[in-house]
Amino acid sequence: MKVHVTDLKPGDCLMTDTFNSVGLHILPSGTIVQREEISLLIRQRIEYVAIVARELPQTIEELNHGLHDDFDQVIMNYESTFLEALSQGSFTPELVDATLQPLLETLDKQKDVVSLLLLLDREDVDTYQHSLQVGLLSYYIATWLGYSKEERYKISRAGYLHDIGKSQVSLSILNNSGWLNAAEEEELKRHTAYGYDIIRRSMKDEATALVALQHHEYEDGSGYPANLRKNDIHPYTEIVTVADIYMKLTTSRLNRPKQGLVSVLRQVHEMGFGKLNGNVVQALTGHLLPGFVGKTVQLSNGETGTIVMNNALDIFKPLIKVDEDYRDLSRERSLTVDEVFI
Repeated sequence: MKVHVTDLKPGDCLMTDTFNSVGLHILPSGTIVQREEISLLIRQRIEYVAIVARELPQTIEELNHGLHDDFDQVIMNYESTFLEALSQGSFTPELVDATLQPLLETLDKQKDVVSLLLLLDREDVDTYQHSLQVGLLSYYIATWLGYSKEERYKISRAGYLHDIGKSQVSLSILNNSGWLNAAEEEELKRHTAYGYDIIRRSMKDEATALVALQHHEYEDGSGYPANLRKNDIHPYTEIVTVADIYMKLTTSRLNRPKQGLVSVLRQVHEMGFGKLNGNVVQALTGHLLPGFVGKTVQLSNGETGTIVMNNALDIFKPLIKVDEDYRDLSRERSLTVDEVFI
């Protein structure tokens, strides 16, 4: 079977010798490809290779494992883009497109976005992983807002590249797990301007560059670097900013433990009244909340149950079935959903 190199998975076996565009022999037939070989093929600008046919996954667990492998490959390719930007001040946009487009084609069929977000949930999320998370969630939000397929891709790519400017920030700052001093905070904030410049040097896409520059701006003027207000922020930025904040809040930080998806969604919902674009936030909450129905959850009292119905009057207080009993969180106000499971 013939596959695009970005669709290769660790363990695939090449059926034929592989050559690049000038005839240089890259990999022999029979090679069992791992991440290193996949990166080599991408760097050599090889698009398609022939592999021994795979057995199709038969279970949800196998499908999820396959998506995990896809995510790992995209994260590794983002690292290559990041390091290229670090060393050259620009990156190869074709690598970004060759990485992101096939994944989005696959995820177009994935309607259970809550399960997808749970699959994306990793411990110790770094810049590479976070960039993938933001790119994918931006794609779904753009879909829910009715953007065309072409625009959805551009918005997702902007989300994927929004933090590329961090390649120019000192590693001592990026890897600092403690508090930053004032000078370090200012240097970190410059990643927005660095990102704008890197993207402008790499590709002809002003909107993507503006997302990198503006993704810490808020509608009330409290953001940076220019304290922009609602009418001055690019529409693509407003989508990526919501995705960025949502994914950041699901990750543990120095002064904040990891929070559940429902708790984070409530916080983003509250920010939709003045700080974030209300339409974007409504698209997120309106499409994610129904996805929690049927999911297994852990409550703040330690009980485990299943969400059976959302409450129209209080969307963050659903009805939970625990064994043979029901917990109506709109009545038991002290109870909250702490954790959601696939």
